[in-house]
Amino acid sequence: MLKLIRKFRDLSSNEKRLFIEAWLTLGFMRGAILTIPFKRLTRSLEQHQNDAELTPLSREKSHLAITTGKIISQAANNTPWQSSCLVQSFTAQRMLEKRNIPGVFYLGVRKDETAEEKMSAHAWSRCGDMIITGDKGREDFTVISTFRWGQ
Repeated sequence: MLKLIRKFRDLSSNEKRLFIEAWLTLGFMRGAILTIPFKRLTRSLEQHQNDAELTPLSREKSHLAITTGKIISQAANNTPWQSSCLVQSFTAQRMLEKRNIPGVFYLGVRKDETAEEKMSAHAWSRCGDMIITGDKGREDFTVISTFRWGQ
């Protein structure tokens, strides 16, 4: 616990604000995913069946997107609830759209006959050419849908 407090204390004031916003948004999105139909959650997003092209981001927006992704990951590791990849993708979408940073989040599936769960899913977010959340293991999943926000 002290280690977590020290890590938080070492963040800049901007990163502390982002962390608190991410932690609260993760909780809100976890609750939303459990109670609101997925179709309604994605109503404001533009759905694509293929890989969505994004315009490159400015250096400032790229830095903010990367920082936001790292903070979301840190906050997700410190929630008392499960902050899955889908929760993190929705959180990234909310936080980045608020800052006028466009992006896409992907939903993918993987079939594994040897595992107890024959099918698994994963979600990840991308801004420009950078993966913001859910990078680990995403190559193993086949994209079934993409949801775009911003321009």
